[in-house]
Amino acid sequence: MPLHVPPAPAPALRSVLTALSSPTAVRGTRAPAALRAAQGPLRPELPLPAHEMVHVGPRTTEQRAAALREGDPGTSGPRTRLTGWRFLVRDTGAEQGDTRSPAPHAGTAEAVLTPDGWAFGQFRQGPYVMSTVRALRQAEALPTPYQPRLLSVPELYMLTLWLHRDISADPSAGSPDPADLLIPLAPAPPGIAPHQPHRVDALLPVLTRRLVAAPSSLLRTPA
Repeated sequence: MPLHVPPAPAPALRSVLTALSSPTAVRGTRAPAALRAAQGPLRPELPLPAHEMVHVGPRTTEQRAAALREGDPGTSGPRTRLTGWRFLVRDTGAEQGDTRSPAPHAGTAEAVLTPDGWAFGQFRQGPYVMSTVRALRQAEALPTPYQPRLLSVPELYMLTLWLHRDISADPSAGSPDPADLLIPLAPAPPGIAPHQPHRVDALLPVLTRRLVAAPSSLLRTPA
């Protein structure tokens, strides 16, 4: 069933388009190699709201108080926040004349919210690019409609495709519902199978146990 991909905020899209049209941004030494090697125009597509899980397990009294101050009435379960919008970047020049084959993706581009509004954040490349494409294809084949989002678990250096059941929800808000699906992207942490859809209420206990056993080397920035 088709996914209900929410539109990105217009200023976020403009910031990414501006970056993609800048030779300095896409051809400079700090740009990912895949972007520098692109054969043709680069086009952003499939915008996904990127959320971060800031707390996996049940909240302490202090965490509940902090959540209430931020307008979150929840008393338990995962806590998330929007970190930006991430676009897949398609290299349209790599089609080599075969319009039946999808052009490869050269990476992702991210827009972030600043005090002055939406701004371009960074380009990314690596295994999560194709993992995201694969997970989206998996989600398209499911019988239930979903709103796709990205959800990172920085405590485990983990990235998932979050399939939210409420397709009319504000894509920038909310936390995972128990019946939502999470598809861990490859590479996934040890003990968690990538590209296997899990209900939130089934995967969260696994994440909690994994977090307890995780070495400190995994406690890094979000994926």
